[in-house]
Amino acid sequence: MTFKSAVSDIYHDRTSFRIIQRSRTFAIVSIVAVAVSLLALLVRDLNLNIDFEGGTAWQVKVASGDASAGEVRDVAESAGIDQPTVKILGGGDELLVESREVDPALSREVAAALAAYAGVEESIVSVSEVGPTWGDEISRKAIQALLIFFAAVSIYLTLRFEWKMAAAALLALVHDLVITVGVYAILQFEVSPGTVVAVLTILGYSLYDTVVVFDKVRENTADIAISKSTYSDTVNRSLNEVLLRSINTSLSALIPVLSLLVVGSFIFGALTIRDFGLALFVGLLSGTYSSIFVAAPALAWWKEREPASRRAAERAARAGVGGGSAASHAAVVGVPVDLAKEARRTAPGTPGDGLMVPRQTVRRPDGTIAARPPRPRGRKRS
Repeated sequence: MTFKSAVSDIYHDRTSFRIIQRSRTFAIVSIVAVAVSLLALLVRDLNLNIDFEGGTAWQVKVASGDASAGEVRDVAESAGIDQPTVKILGGGDELLVESREVDPALSREVAAALAAYAGVEESIVSVSEVGPTWGDEISRKAIQALLIFFAAVSIYLTLRFEWKMAAAALLALVHDLVITVGVYAILQFEVSPGTVVAVLTILGYSLYDTVVVFDKVRENTADIAISKSTYSDTVNRSLNEVLLRSINTSLSALIPVLSLLVVGSFIFGALTIRDFGLALFVGLLSGTYSSIFVAAPALAWWKEREPASRRAAERAARAGVGGGSAASHAAVVGVPVDLAKEARRTAPGTPGDGLMVPRQTVRRPDGTIAARPPRPRGRKRS
């Protein structure tokens, strides 16, 4: 399949991608991404802002209406601040300088330097101190919110679907969380309370996309006990049915976030928007990927080990459904299906060891199986 035909199939909602059959490839991609993220967290700590670490912040509005982040950083460093964080707020005329906690004398000196740069009186400069206790409280509440979210998700999906779907959804959420945090560790973007809000937002989005996929899976697997398709083939069909919807939903969310990230942050220099937008962008991409390529394959792998799914795989093999996909997937998940004995129909009157022969094949005298020649077609007698 060419790229052009694949795009055309997606656009016209007639896809037939073998997602579950290639689940090992996607699993390797996810494992590598998670491993790199965890390694980044071990090697490079997150760049936490003063709301978490504690410190001092100076905020002032520039009288001229034009502030340069580079110039403000030079002013703060010349006043004695080591590696200050400078943010341009509002319409570009308000600046915020953050640093580790400093003594009152140095704080007044920095305020005087910033007031001179902004062209205002020193009393106009707003100085705020954030202690480490406040940062610890924010961290504790963020962890509590995350645990409550995971518990609520588990209860909801267990009641709405089943506990195995809840476990697969939680696996996808942890996948998204680790990758998003890993990107922040690699790029060393500042982690602020706004970042925490963005992470919780994208986890909710990822859950929404996963619920859409699972709802279609549950609908299509309702009659799996009498179906002639394997559970994995049914999940694969469900994924193809919701693929266009997932892509459209993701694009509708990613385009505004990308505009917010590029225009607001990199063009106008609004660093606060960058911290929030990056978490949304990475999380939305990861959430879309995980709902299709992590949650659904994990569910299929798990459910294929149930007795009902094993029997469905055997029926599919006997019926020859799916062009051999039943046998190939059975080999992957360990379903004991032997196509030489199960995927064939008995030829009437065939002696021997009871080996079943498909209708489209014949048994040679030496015991081998060959394709049956086509029957000649003649004119019908009047």
